[in-house]
Amino acid sequence: MKEDRRHFLKISAMAAASLAATSILPACSSKRNRQPNSTMKLSWTPYDLQLNHTFTISGFSRTTTPVVLIKIEYDGLEGYGEASLPPYLGETQASVIEFLRKVDLSGFTGPDHIEGIMAYVDSIAGKNTAAKAAVDIALHDLVGKIAGMPWYKIRKLDKYNVPDTTFTIGIDSDEVVREKTREALGRFNILKVKVGGPDDKRMIEAIRSETDLPLAVDANQGWKDRQQALDMIFWLKEKGVVMVEQPMPKQDLDNIARLTEESPLPIFADESIQRLADVERMKGVFSGINIKLMKCTGMHEAWKMRGLASSLGMKVMIGCMTETSCAISAAAQLYSGMDFADLDGALLIGNDCFDGAKLENGKIIPNDRPGIGVKPIKELIFGR
Repeated sequence: MKEDRRHFLKISAMAAASLAATSILPACSSKRNRQPNSTMKLSWTPYDLQLNHTFTISGFSRTTTPVVLIKIEYDGLEGYGEASLPPYLGETQASVIEFLRKVDLSGFTGPDHIEGIMAYVDSIAGKNTAAKAAVDIALHDLVGKIAGMPWYKIRKLDKYNVPDTTFTIGIDSDEVVREKTREALGRFNILKVKVGGPDDKRMIEAIRSETDLPLAVDANQGWKDRQQALDMIFWLKEKGVVMVEQPMPKQDLDNIARLTEESPLPIFADESIQRLADVERMKGVFSGINIKLMKCTGMHEAWKMRGLASSLGMKVMIGCMTETSCAISAAAQLYSGMDFADLDGALLIGNDCFDGAKLENGKIIPNDRPGIGVKPIKELIFGR
């Protein structure tokens, strides 16, 4: 297995170099007449998402998710972005705003050269991936608006050729699990169950008392013993589970690799993978990767991660945090042709402040507005 991994590392390094050399932007600036003195103006506002249900995973529970929404104005257009801040990312509204204060876009003539702008943004400070993703998403929104096209069209993707999104059910009592399951029936075609706690089988049986829909499970690193994890996966397969996400601690790659090799179900990396540089290490460890904009600094790097993983023969999933329709719509522009999707983040909150991609027959479908396809539906006061 180690020799196979070294072989794939060599191949993936070559693929990464090829991807890095390829421009991700279309020739799309001809739709508008630019003003020679146009500059980009960045502003932001903190916002707290209110979850419809208490959200419990292996490790913690929460009822809210803090986010920071941003706006970049340019040549009469407005591009919107979002940084979603679940606890495990280690970012806060204060840290995001502190980072954004350091972003100076005055040295760039416009939003078109996303690669160059994001290389600069990435260099300001390490980590801060959600803050960086907010800038990336807003830039993509602007470039799409300049082009007069949504990004799925710029990428020449079929917006309907997408996997069903999962609907997430957190760790909870039987009564609440059944309630959440009934809430999903008729709207979703696959459910995602948070496991990794002391009562995983009870959770699955509670769901199975209500539906026989396919299930995905996410252990969020909650299983610590490889043999017990393998035994659980065989049991889960009998219960109609079709994939497993991050079964064991993120750094325990040797045990995860052995688990993947023996598992009857595909095993996807989540916490073990953050950015493009991590993809090559995951070949031979996981069956596939879960790409999240908040982890990888946004759409430009997510696209590269998708291409590299696919070139290595790995499966690809698009995921999300609890987010508004801003970040969800951005992700929805990219996931045509992927294997799995978890884009229910905006459907788990009661105070979405954007109109964007919609749930249609169990899939998140972007609209045809230019950019990422969103517009505010609440008054948002942006400042610096």
